[in-house]
Amino acid sequence: MEKKKIMIDKCGSFCKKVFKSEGFSSILTSVICILIGLLIGFIVLLCIAPEGALKGIQTIILNFFTYTKSSLRLKYFGKTLVYTAPLILCGLSVLFAYKTGLFNIGAAGQYTVATGVAIIAAVAWNCPWYVCLLLAILAGAFWGSLVGFLKAFFSINEVISAIMLNWIGLYLINMCVKNSKAWDSIKYETLSIEKYNPSALLPTIGLDKLFNFEYAGIGLLFAIIIPIIIFIILKYTTFGYELKATGFNKTASEYAGMKGKFNTIITMAISGGLAGLGAGVFYLSGVMPYYCPTSGALSMGFNGISSAFLGGLSPIGTIFSSYFLTHITQAGALLDTNYYSSQISDLISSIIIYLCAFTHIFKYLLKKAFNKKNKEVNGNVEDKKDDSIDVKEIVEEVDDKLLDNNIEKTKNEISNNFKDGVNNFFKKIKDGTNKSFEKIKDLFKKKD
Repeated sequence: MEKKKIMIDKCGSFCKKVFKSEGFSSILTSVICILIGLLIGFIVLLCIAPEGALKGIQTIILNFFTYTKSSLRLKYFGKTLVYTAPLILCGLSVLFAYKTGLFNIGAAGQYTVATGVAIIAAVAWNCPWYVCLLLAILAGAFWGSLVGFLKAFFSINEVISAIMLNWIGLYLINMCVKNSKAWDSIKYETLSIEKYNPSALLPTIGLDKLFNFEYAGIGLLFAIIIPIIIFIILKYTTFGYELKATGFNKTASEYAGMKGKFNTIITMAISGGLAGLGAGVFYLSGVMPYYCPTSGALSMGFNGISSAFLGGLSPIGTIFSSYFLTHITQAGALLDTNYYSSQISDLISSIIIYLCAFTHIFKYLLKKAFNKKNKEVNGNVEDKKDDSIDVKEIVEEVDDKLLDNNIEKTKNEISNNFKDGVNNFFKKIKDGTNKSFEKIKDLFKKKD
């Protein structure tokens, strides 16, 4: 019984630690966002066409699992992974800057600039895939470092400079792409990398056959390995610690001997490089051309913000959140168009993304509820403790009274013994004196 009780106590303490941990609260809040988003999406489906709402929400949740053929399920799973890879890397771009005290809202611009450089290098310059990918990373890093430079030397807020550079990067790249050999003026898109320079395509290393999707390749490995590397850098390296310290308090970090300005620039360069890697991984797979949008920078960079926050600002969590968002978005194409538009899935994912802004509120409410429950439990324990203390006090009072009685009794005994001793002493002196006088009288009588 005692062993069983010890095991229960250990399990209870372990569960408390888990519930109190930041990771658990992040996962729980993300799940809450997802469930609320799906619930609102289901209500919207009910309002549009109640008869197909249940099947519609099932299609959105299941996506490619709705196919009966395993080959089709595998193919569309591969397609989902290919579209997930750049989102993971853009999420890491936002996350890396945020963890070091900066907010990289310019991931979209860095992603767009890297896209243009990668495609020009692939089609116009006939570079191999590794050169194209490296140039994409360097382009994103350079565009990100401009934000860091303005922050470090001129104290310009990174959000303002990043938004401005998003537009500058968009129009600059559109101009460069349209005036290069990579542009197809008839189709109004970039030329096919697969057709004009197959060596610029990322190696598939057998993943295309595994997933039955020709565009699946080495980019999927980058999307898994890079988050682990970022996690290690931020958590277990001195370099990561210095970057975080500089972002949180530049003055204090410089006082401690760290290079504040350099760290700010290198942080944004790495962040931009991650967004550039995402662009290279996606467009160098050949899955789609670049269309030179004019309404704004490519949305993949902005979606990286939502994937980072939905993933609890964790590199590993970003992998799962990015996949989920892509899974939901891709499922829109499978909806029954007789009832619903394919953009319903975008609506649901946008609701989930919007709810990500309230993750801190959800965390606060969960923490408050947990603390309240702890207080109630601790209050009951304290009441029991108070009861036990009262009993102890009663026992102590009884002991004190008994002790006082014993002391008083001892005092009386000592006093009486002292009095008897004194009386006996004086009595002995009196008796001895009387005897001495009698002896002296006897001596005088004999002389007479």
